[in-house]
Amino acid sequence: MIRIVLVILAICLGTAAQADTIRFGAILPLTGPGGLIGTQQKLGIQFALDKINAKGGVRGNQIEVTFEDNQGKPDQSVLSFNKLVDLQHLPMIFTSFSGPSLAMAPLATRKKVLLINAGAQADALAKASPYLLNTLPTLGDEAGILTRWLAKNGKKKAAILFENSAAGISGRDNYIATYTAAGGTVVAQEPSQFGQTDFRPALLKLADSHPDVMMVSITAAVQQMAQQFAQMGVTFQVAGTTFFQDPALINDPAAEGFLHTQLQSQVPPELAAEFKVKYNAEMEFFVRQYYTAANILFTALDKVLAEGKPVTGENLRDTILKIKKFEGLVPVVFNTNTATVPFDMRVIRNKQDLLLEELK
Repeated sequence: MIRIVLVILAICLGTAAQADTIRFGAILPLTGPGGLIGTQQKLGIQFALDKINAKGGVRGNQIEVTFEDNQGKPDQSVLSFNKLVDLQHLPMIFTSFSGPSLAMAPLATRKKVLLINAGAQADALAKASPYLLNTLPTLGDEAGILTRWLAKNGKKKAAILFENSAAGISGRDNYIATYTAAGGTVVAQEPSQFGQTDFRPALLKLADSHPDVMMVSITAAVQQMAQQFAQMGVTFQVAGTTFFQDPALINDPAAEGFLHTQLQSQVPPELAAEFKVKYNAEMEFFVRQYYTAANILFTALDKVLAEGKPVTGENLRDTILKIKKFEGLVPVVFNTNTATVPFDMRVIRNKQDLLLEELK
């Protein structure tokens, strides 16, 4: 009897000593117009998740992420947020796209849930919530880098194609402000709708203004826009920001000569090869962004657990801002809730995305 009791006690103590599974969430556009980007983002999180769990998790705790598909819609994002927070009590959620992130920001503030955005850049994100951390700069910062470079390199008249969404409008406004400040003139602008695939009417109107450059601020169907632009046979420059880092666009001859700014990131060959074997895909930009974001979270989680604090959105947020600097595929510094990162100017040539210049 004594031996049985001791065995049972040992089993109970061993079970109590086992670490828990720590759960987080991700609300991403896995279907709809943003589905390609959202799928890349999910793979980045999953890749980081599998690697950390294979090493024993964070301080012995396995990490799990529940993925929700918001289709890129703000209202669906709010429903998913409430489901993950009110019903499943998750302290942190990865988010993407400006409209959905802005819709969830007030809820995150009220419920002290950490949102980590590694893919959206609308200026409003910087001040939307103290619980929204952005691992990449706003469109205003990146647009200023692009427009100053264009003006310095002789592109003095610009047309703007923009998406009628939070990100697109923010991009347009920043293009206008920073380009005119750099000495350029905006001669025309035309909107498109999120998910739209026929850009011909807008492109024809912009072409009639005879610009030196067309600056683009759209987040979906960029490849279709490039194909329709090429069919027009015009010769003015096309330029954009990080959203031109799209594999389909880069591999399309229609995008030959397109310029764009790009957040600097370096993928070790062995890591890229591991990802290729696992997913039969390249470790593209948004994969790298969310892989980096996941590892920022894991670093903060490790410190929270080491200090014996509960895993809450507030503690995770405060720890990330306290650590401040994270080295990884993308070097990230949090001087505020919106990180600063280095940029490149790149050009698409012969189905390759080539470095033109490192920018400050």
